Order: sequence, then structure tokens, then C-alpha cells
Amino acid sequence: MPSLIERIRTSLDRPIAPKLRGDQDFGEHGTHPPAGLLVPAAVLVPIIPAPQPKLLLTTRTPHLRSHAGQVAFPGGRIDDTDDGPVMAALREAEEEVGLPPASVQVLGLSDPYRTGTGYEVRPVVGLLPETLDLKANPAEVADVFQVPLEYVLDPANHHLREAEWQGRMRRYYSIEWDGRLIWGATAGMLVNLAGRLA
Repeated sequence: MPSLIERIRTSLDRPIAPKLRGDQDFGEHGTHPPAGLLVPAAVLVPIIPAPQPKLLLTTRTPHLRSHAGQVAFPGGRIDDTDDGPVMAALREAEEEVGLPPASVQVLGLSDPYRTGTGYEVRPVVGLLPETLDLKANPAEVADVFQVPLEYVLDPANHHLREAEWQGRMRRYYSIEWDGRLIWGATAGMLVNLAGRLA
């Protein structure tokens, strides 16, 4: 049977899902700006290929203007100087956690994810070296940690929640692991990736 990483690699070779899943899928009468007005962004979905593969995640610092204190993938806006989402994701990962771009083996891109805050995010899935010497940028990252990849991709651990946001009820995914809460866009992108493996 193929390993989990091989299954992910194969799944990324398939075309993008016809429906772009994002925050709007889980809200009542959710609206987004037209596609051309969405801000392009990219994140690195960093996998450590140990015998039991791990996923590297960050906790954003509490003083940031947006998504403060949330669990996230390294990433951000695609700048004009970036040559597409792969370069943007690798640049952001180097800025946030000191990950050298040349050390990442890119497996492919997962489905775009549209956020309720007006971003269209491209997840770039990549393999990291098993031994890492990372240094979190304290201006952006409070913590760097690893979670079992199999656990976060298991649909049994994907919980649909509901909360009021900007005056209306919104639904979103969450994944709880070892006292940590992965939710919102980060959890949604993991749910999408898990859907490619189904």
C-alpha cells in the first residue's frame, strides 16, 4: 500500500476541484468580492517525512493585526516580485521560520481556498528535511510545532463548528490536538487536502 506521502503526491497530480471551497461554503448567505478583487496569497503546507510523517505549523504572535494567536501555515500575500505561489510560500516560510527555500521539495499545489476576509490562498505542499534548524521570527511567529500528519488528515478529527461573526452565524472546521486548536482557513485547507485522498 502506498505511503501517506505518496498518496498525497498522487492526489496533487489530479486537476483542481471544480468548486473552490472556502469560508463562504460554511456561512449563511456568505459573500465574497468578485474573484478579481480577491488578494492572492500562498501558504506552505510543510511535511516532515519521518517514519510517522509530521506537519509543521506555527502560532501567530498575539500582537498581529489579523489572525493574532491563531495556528497557521507559514505564508502570506503573493507579492509582485514573487514568481507565483510556490515562490511566495517559500519566501514567507523563510521569513517566518528561517526555512531555506532550497531545502523544500515541492510536491504540488492543493485546491485554492477563499477566505471570508478576501484572500484566495494557494496551499503549496512540500517535504522538509527530517532534521530542521528553524528560528521563528518573533515579529510574526510565537511558536513552531509539529502534529502527526495522519491525525490532521483523518476526517474523524474534523469538527464542524458554528459561531457568530460580523453579525451572522458562520460555520468552520476545527481540529483539536494535544491542547492546540487548529481552525478556520488552516483547518479548511487540511479538510480539502484530506478530501483529495478520499
